[in-house]
Amino acid sequence: MKKKTKQKQSMDEKLNNLRAGVLGSNDGILTVVGVLFSVGVATTNPFTIFIAGLSDLLACAFSMAGGEYASVSSQRDTEVSAVAEEKRLLETDYAGERQDVIDYYQGRGISTATATEIADDLLKKNPLQTLVSVKYDLKIGQYMSPWSAAFSSLISAAAGGTLPLLAMTLLPGPIKWEGTIIAVIIAVALTGFLSAKLGNGLVKIAIIRNVIVGILTMFIHYFVGIMLDYFM
Repeated sequence: MKKKTKQKQSMDEKLNNLRAGVLGSNDGILTVVGVLFSVGVATTNPFTIFIAGLSDLLACAFSMAGGEYASVSSQRDTEVSAVAEEKRLLETDYAGERQDVIDYYQGRGISTATATEIADDLLKKNPLQTLVSVKYDLKIGQYMSPWSAAFSSLISAAAGGTLPLLAMTLLPGPIKWEGTIIAVIIAVALTGFLSAKLGNGLVKIAIIRNVIVGILTMFIHYFVGIMLDYFM
């Protein structure tokens, strides 16, 4: 009997899951702390604050997961459709498909004769894979998993939202606000660092941007809480 081999995640899928995780964590932090600050100003009841924060944490986590699932499912459907279209074109317009492969290698500085030789050799061995690689940079059968991305986003958003929720709930009264602000700033700085590393961006700018957004989020929701308290 042949043993079933578990298909490994491609590097693109791993990076996509990491991206979903970082974004989910960042959204979890900011949305939950926003609700905590709004409600925390309007009421001093710790149970009310906790329930509001927990409700928002769950809503954010499942919303992020649903968004990732829909987005990656759409991408996967597009990739599958592209492969099906190339399969059809191979049967109806082989000459045109062959020319596309030749043009691809010519565009990389290879002579016409050599590009034609390469195209004919590749199309003889694995025509469909050659075309989807040349045109879409895809590998047949290795598509993004919507469930994997959704799970990554769900867990990270919940984990990110847990940090401000625990800080606001468990820290002693005199340092509750200051401690939560510091915890959020550290957390969003970390997500900024990770997002920059994953996207090959500027780490310093990403961290500063995330920290500024985090501070603005807390300030705006604190102000909203004051307004709610004033009019109630």
